Amino acid sequence: MYFRSILVPIEQHDLMHSTLETALLLARKFDSYIEGFALHVATTAAFATADSGGVLIAGLEREIAETAKRTRSVFENFMREHGVPYGDATTTLSSNWLEGAPQGDDFVGSYGRVFDVIVLAKPGRNPRGSQMSTLEAALFESGRPVLLAPPSPRPQMGTNVMIAWNCSTEQIHAIAFAMPILKRASRVIVLTVEGGAAVPGPTGEQLCRYLQLSGVPAKPLTVGLDGRLTGEAVLAHASALNCDLLIKGAYTQSRLRQFIFGGTTRYILSNALLPVFMAH
Repeated sequence: MYFRSILVPIEQHDLMHSTLETALLLARKFDSYIEGFALHVATTAAFATADSGGVLIAGLEREIAETAKRTRSVFENFMREHGVPYGDATTTLSSNWLEGAPQGDDFVGSYGRVFDVIVLAKPGRNPRGSQMSTLEAALFESGRPVLLAPPSPRPQMGTNVMIAWNCSTEQIHAIAFAMPILKRASRVIVLTVEGGAAVPGPTGEQLCRYLQLSGVPAKPLTVGLDGRLTGEAVLAHASALNCDLLIKGAYTQSRLRQFIFGGTTRYILSNALLPVFMAH
């Protein structure tokens, strides 16, 4: 897989520009095709939260249509300003818009199955970023990786990479999806947080040996918690080492457990300032 096709759900929130910039950084590395579509809440869901009667449906549908036009303009203007050719998928950098996408987050998970990666903003309260339900649909329903954009655009991505190794199946899935990026990186740090959240499995050194056999310049690094949460330790070392991408398996613990008690995935989703490549 070489990330030849990238799906970007387009919304109206503060992080959309950074999301498109992040998608373009990846696309330029692999001469990818970027497809956008208007993501908005389903009419039925919006109507279910309304206090008025069915007379609101027509107004909601008009609002959804107008939102779709605005989001299309955001996408097309960005691609035009950055010199990305517009049209059907090709073997070179290109972009296109999907007209008439169904409403709701479910479409992100189902349609995302025919793309190499889905690019989203970090989840947050509107208008700051994407909804958590959008990320979960992408992670759990598409079978594809998700690239989360940072709050602010980065000048480069995938040159100095950190893998947050916790020995889990979810983490090795993320690594497998990220291999084209890892093979092109100048430096790859396999970080093990001693005493942190992890499951039984291979050591960081054993993962490095596996990656090195595939041509990845991986080096192990073991650090302590030093009174911090696992996610806090990961992000602190990613910042200290000037990493421009974090590879992270998503939800080694259940979503319910992370929601109630917190967890590494939840902490990183809330606090990461660099792009995060995730898979479940």
